[in-house]
Amino acid sequence: MNLKKIEALLQKGVNIPNPATVFIGDDVDIERISPDGVTLFSGTKLIGAQTLIMPGTILGYETPVTAENCLMGPGTKLQGGYFQDTVFMGDNVFGSGGHVRKGCILEEQANAAHTVGLKQTILFPFVTLGSLINFCDCFMAGGTSRKDHSEVGSSFIHFNYTPNQDKATASMMGNVHQGVMLNQPPVFLGGQGGLVGPVRIAFGCISAAGSIIRNSELRCERLIMGGTMRSASVQWRPGIYTRPERILTENIYYISGLYALKAWYYFIRSLFTWDWMSQALVSGLQKNIDICIQERVKRLNAFGDKLEQSKRILLQRGKGQGSQAVDAHDTVLEKLSQASSIFDQAENDIKTPGPDGEQFIEYIDIQSIHNKKDYVGIIQDLDESISIIGSAWLKDIENRIVGAFRLNV
Repeated sequence: MNLKKIEALLQKGVNIPNPATVFIGDDVDIERISPDGVTLFSGTKLIGAQTLIMPGTILGYETPVTAENCLMGPGTKLQGGYFQDTVFMGDNVFGSGGHVRKGCILEEQANAAHTVGLKQTILFPFVTLGSLINFCDCFMAGGTSRKDHSEVGSSFIHFNYTPNQDKATASMMGNVHQGVMLNQPPVFLGGQGGLVGPVRIAFGCISAAGSIIRNSELRCERLIMGGTMRSASVQWRPGIYTRPERILTENIYYISGLYALKAWYYFIRSLFTWDWMSQALVSGLQKNIDICIQERVKRLNAFGDKLEQSKRILLQRGKGQGSQAVDAHDTVLEKLSQASSIFDQAENDIKTPGPDGEQFIEYIDIQSIHNKKDYVGIIQDLDESISIIGSAWLKDIENRIVGAFRLNV
């Protein structure tokens, strides 16, 4: 416990009802903690030089909170749990029992009830998670307000680890190029259900409670009902991939969306800062999207290594060169061999917005001049014609990456 830092926070005006129970790490910069409306309840533990606490933040009201290198925007309320290297953009509420690990982004008014686990998860504004949920390696958009929002029902699981021991399994609900405009129909994932990643689910889709979703649904506004499997026992061939092209496709679409989001964070989010704290918050947002991209590329490369092993097993079992299964492996492996150069090109491409991007960025720059604090309101109030231009800019980023892998755009 750093008593000097606790005393300094009290003198600044931070509300600490029971100072003897609060821990402030030696590496925490107390200048990055606002005194305005901030409360640290009993059992709060702050760790990490990147820690940022903006006005109105309340930590540990229900149970103790450990926040390690988290950036908490205005009005963040973490009721209890462990939170690591996560960015909360503001007005977020997270119930007790939270376990939120590195690389998460919760945009404005994204919320979760009690006992929710996240890692490498991105939630757009208004997205709401119920209780007893594991939603790691997911992106979710959709909805237009707190009364019209995407939701994940209680006791939902995203299955993100395969029997072949890989995690090339990230799933996307909605998409980036339309989702950022905050004008799309919500996605509803019914409780007591799950997703077997990687899958993509289109805007407006609903999964019935108790459903396990195993395939993508790219049509909008569909009711998805996934039945339980009948009892069976069949031979299992460990280490062999049966549909490698599907795994590649879902991963590339996910990564292409992250690159589009990186461009959005760099060119658009940076327009909505009004002081050094808000600048630090957006900087953290930009760092976390890089972490998310790095994680997905790492998992894709690991999948490629596993696929090489799968091919060797097939050849050893008499599936000669030229068989359909081996050909499918070779096709995916050839595309993966180009991944590094494709992603390097994407990093360069997003630095130049192009005509649609330049027009959209200029428009948002003008709109944001008089109200830097109202990102959500300004985006929601965009004329449809302007939103279409912005979406076209981001969709072009996605299309160039998908096209470079010779996938269907």
